[in-house]
Amino acid sequence: MTIYADNAATTKMSRAAIEAMMPYLSDNFYNPSSLYSAGQRAKEALECARETVARCIGAEAKEIIFTSGGSESDNQALISAASAGARAGKRHIVTDGIEHHAVLNMLKKLKKDGFEITYLPVHENGIVRPEELEAALRDDTCLVSVMYANNEIGTIQPIREIGRICREHGVVFHTDAVQAVGHIPVDVKDDNIDMLSASAHKFHGPKGVGFLYVRKGIRLTSFIEGGAQERGRRAGTENVAGIVSAAAALKESVSSIGEVSARITALRDRLIKGLSEIPHSALNGDAENRLPSNVNFCFEGIEGESLLLLLDDKGICASSGSACTSGSLDPSHVLLAIGRTHDVAHGSLRLTLGDDATEEEIDYIIASVKDVVTRLRGFSPVWRDLCSGKLQHIL
Repeated sequence: MTIYADNAATTKMSRAAIEAMMPYLSDNFYNPSSLYSAGQRAKEALECARETVARCIGAEAKEIIFTSGGSESDNQALISAASAGARAGKRHIVTDGIEHHAVLNMLKKLKKDGFEITYLPVHENGIVRPEELEAALRDDTCLVSVMYANNEIGTIQPIREIGRICREHGVVFHTDAVQAVGHIPVDVKDDNIDMLSASAHKFHGPKGVGFLYVRKGIRLTSFIEGGAQERGRRAGTENVAGIVSAAAALKESVSSIGEVSARITALRDRLIKGLSEIPHSALNGDAENRLPSNVNFCFEGIEGESLLLLLDDKGICASSGSACTSGSLDPSHVLLAIGRTHDVAHGSLRLTLGDDATEEEIDYIIASVKDVVTRLRGFSPVWRDLCSGKLQHIL
C-alpha cells in the first residue's frame, strides 16, 4: 500500500493533461514561430492555451507569459518591479519571512544591488496583517511580494486586502500563487494583483511549465535574451506540448474546485483531529485560513527525518517542509518565522492530500503517525529529559 501525501511538492499529471499533450509530442511537433501552416497550427494551439489559462484566473490572454515554472516566474516578476523602481528612484521592497526561496533568494540578490528589504512578521498563525503591511509602505516602495498560500504550512494570506492597499498607494503587488492556483478560487482583477506566479505541476500539469500574469500597463523586464517569443518578454521556443497540457490541467482543476475543496477539506480536518490526539503536538499555521489539502504538525522529542523514513516504510510519502529544501539540515525558515524553536521545528511533518484521498487513507495515516511518533520517542534522550522534567515541554 502506497499513499502519496506530498502533493505540495508535485502532483500526478491528470489524464486530461496527458491526453492534451500527446499530439504535440508526435504529429504536431512544429515550432509556433514558423510561418508555414503547420507551424501556425502550433501557434493557434499555443494561443488557445493562453486564452484558457487567462480565463481560469480572470485575466486577459495578453497578460499571460509562459515560463519554465514558478521559480522563473517569481524571479522575472521581482526583477521587473525592481528595475522599474530603480528607474524611478525607488529601491524599497516589502515582503514577509515565509516566502518561497525563489522570492527570498532573489531579494537577497537585490539587497546586494542596493535595495532595502522590509520583512513583515507573520505571527503565530503565519498570516500577514494588512495594517502592518500598510504601515511599512514608504514613498520609495516599489514592490510588495506576499505569497497567496504558503507551501509549507498552507496558510492563505488576505491577498485581496493587501492588493487593495498596494493599489491605493501606487505600489506594484506580486504574489507567488504556486500553491493556490487550481486549488482555491483566484481572480487577479478582484484580488488587485499586478503580477502572479504559477506552476503547472502543482495542479496536475507537467513539470517544467509555468506562467506569469502581468497586469496590462506593468512593464516587464526580460532576462532570457534571444528571439521575440512571448511578445518579446521571454525568449526561447515555447514548449507547446507542455503549455497545452498545463492549460488542460488548469481548466479541469478550476472547473471542479468547489466540489474537490469541500471533500478534501473534510478529510484534512479529520486528519488534523486525529494527529491532535498525539500528546505534545501542534498544528502549524492557521486552523481556518489554510489550503484544503494542507496539514503541518510539529511533534516534540523527535526528528522529522526519522519520522519521514519510518512513514516511508509504512508506504506513506510525506515531507517535513518545502521540496526545494528537503536536503537541508536547517530547520524550516517558515516554522521559525511563526515562533517554533529550532528543536521543535526539527520535528515537523507536512502532509498534503491529493484530490483522490479517501477516509481509509486518512485513518491509516493517523494510526501510522501515532505509532511512529511513539516509537521514536521511546528511544529519544530528549523525550526522556522532557518526561523527567529535566527539560520543559514547549508544546
